[in-house]
Amino acid sequence: MRRRRIRDIRNDELVAAAIRSLHHRGFGSVTMAEIAGEAGASAASINYYFGSKDRLMEETMRRLLSILHTALLARLAEARTPRDRLLAIVEANFDDTLFTPAQCSVWVQFWANAPYTSSLSRLHRINRARVASNIRRELRQLVPEQGLNRVQTTIQAYMDGVWIEAAQGGTVPDAAAARADARALAELLLDQSRQSLGS
Repeated sequence: MRRRRIRDIRNDELVAAAIRSLHHRGFGSVTMAEIAGEAGASAASINYYFGSKDRLMEETMRRLLSILHTALLARLAEARTPRDRLLAIVEANFDDTLFTPAQCSVWVQFWANAPYTSSLSRLHRINRARVASNIRRELRQLVPEQGLNRVQTTIQAYMDGVWIEAAQGGTVPDAAAARADARALAELLLDQSRQSLGS
């Protein structure tokens, strides 16, 4: 196995510190010094590794997207049918490695701030388009064309809503329950679409 570079290890530590700090202090309030202190480092080290707070924020978001991508690939590897693949896509968004209190908080904060930061806005657009494309690809084989947009937007809106609710911090997010509920909704929408096609 290839040894990890010190730079990569330090990047990981700073990103993890950024997630914890953003969760506790908020995107608008957290400072470079606070993030550095959480990592046991100096603010100068963040500048050295990332150049700016915005670059650190971008790398943090990329890290969360990478966690989602890894979870998705693992679930898709076991999916055999379009229905299985659709459910894999839905459930990956609530994977145990992703759907945690701190990461829910950070994810929603990023999307709320994305319109005001060009690099985050670009990541947001890419991710939304990728999720929509993945869902639509499987739905085309499962629902009639006239119902495709409705089912896709309903699934995505539901997933977003669960993340927003989790980010508000009333209860600790339950990833297994979130997956089960999202799966149940997707299956209900598929069944309704099939029934409307048969009527």
